[in-house]
Amino acid sequence: MSKSNPFKTTVGRKVIMAVSGILLMLFLIVHLAGNLTLFVPDGGEMFNKYAYTLESLGPLLYLAEAGLLAIFLFHIITAFQVHYEKKKARTDRYAVEASKGGPSKKTIASRSMIITGIILLVFIPLHIWMFKYNAGEPYPKVMVDETEMKDIYGAVYGAFKRPGVVAFYTTVMFLLGFHLRHGFWSALQSLGAMNPRWTPLVYAGGFVFALLLAGGFLILPLYFYFFVEVPVAVSGGAM
Repeated sequence: MSKSNPFKTTVGRKVIMAVSGILLMLFLIVHLAGNLTLFVPDGGEMFNKYAYTLESLGPLLYLAEAGLLAIFLFHIITAFQVHYEKKKARTDRYAVEASKGGPSKKTIASRSMIITGIILLVFIPLHIWMFKYNAGEPYPKVMVDETEMKDIYGAVYGAFKRPGVVAFYTTVMFLLGFHLRHGFWSALQSLGAMNPRWTPLVYAGGFVFALLLAGGFLILPLYFYFFVEVPVAVSGGAM
């Protein structure tokens, strides 16, 4: 007698969503760490060197990007599946949605996960198109330590001097914080790593994690818009 595939059940899908979510959070930590080199007041040399080093990985970078895309797709697909199953199983559509306390932790962040997820789904291709591909335009070159490399710092500078781009990015990063706040706690719960005694601590940890991570990304466009005034080559396409 064959056993049913556990990953086709709601519990199994929640596990996939939790594991993929944790991997994506780890990626965001690494991504933010690299982006923090934008704060170094050297006219973008360190950030351009960081980007150049990544590109120099060649096939390894493509493999990492393919793996990241696969993780992202797993997370999206299972998230929509779980959301649909919850909606289908809901018997009382008119119940008042409020936090039940304890392990439920029903909040604005939890109720808006699918909405913030869709917004992030739209944002990510735009972000990649703007900065990885310079909105379809050839990247200007700069010389750093006698090595010619793309002036990606210039693209960031140019983009974040546009009020519309800054407003868009800060809004999305604010929503990312909401998504991470619930996702951090929910992932641990789905993996069975939650002890009722730890719930307040883990929930507070999720808030701090979301605040630091989303806040780190959010402050970058504001920093460039209000404080950075350097004579760099402005590149980067409009959104």
